[in-house]
Amino acid sequence: MQEELKSLLAEGAEKFGVTLDGEQVGTFFKYAGLLKEWNEKINLTSIEEDRDIIIKHFIDSLSIMPYLKPSGSLIDIGTGAGFPGIPVKIASNNIDVVLLDSLEKRINFLNTVISATGIKGIKAVHGRAEDFGKNDAYREKFDISVARAVASLPILLEYCLPFVKVGGIFIAMKGINTEEIDNSKKALDILGGEIEKVEQFSLPFDDIRRTIIIIKKLRHTPTKYPRKAGKPSKEPLI
Repeated sequence: MQEELKSLLAEGAEKFGVTLDGEQVGTFFKYAGLLKEWNEKINLTSIEEDRDIIIKHFIDSLSIMPYLKPSGSLIDIGTGAGFPGIPVKIASNNIDVVLLDSLEKRINFLNTVISATGIKGIKAVHGRAEDFGKNDAYREKFDISVARAVASLPILLEYCLPFVKVGGIFIAMKGINTEEIDNSKKALDILGGEIEKVEQFSLPFDDIRRTIIIIKKLRHTPTKYPRKAGKPSKEPLI
């Protein structure tokens, strides 16, 4: 069974141009083991079966790999249990990754994964996007920001674009409903972004439809954004 699951992961990764060696596959499985172990103590994911973890978490996370350069810096906003940031880091050693989450229990889990797997060039940070987006150490310091199913696109843009350097990209990982794209024109205009690409696909070995939205950062985000914690979700830029 384990060999079948390893083949599933390797084959799914290949569909997004990622070739995993034995060590990387082993790291993914160590991660999966910790995820299941910790999930009994704190709520990290409703997806608990090995096959589902591989397809719906690991392979789904790797679906953004074709849009990444071989090196650079990435911040994963509202990372939760580490998706997509940790799979991206395992698959691409030369990308420096920051995992940002507002719940300390999840940060403790992420630090355990980082320590147990020995992956380098990655760190977990406890805080809210609205606060860290104003922090000079993080603001406009990243080639890429990414968020996976965290909020609607106008809200996500205010969370995520402030972290991106001019010329960099924000990647929104969404389901099949893309109506919110039409509601994002105002936020894009204010925050300095432009939708470059919208790609839809089905996850390998499953019929789940996914959408990746690539937003290019064209100019600096005005200093008043992001607004204070809670404001972007209560009063989105629509």
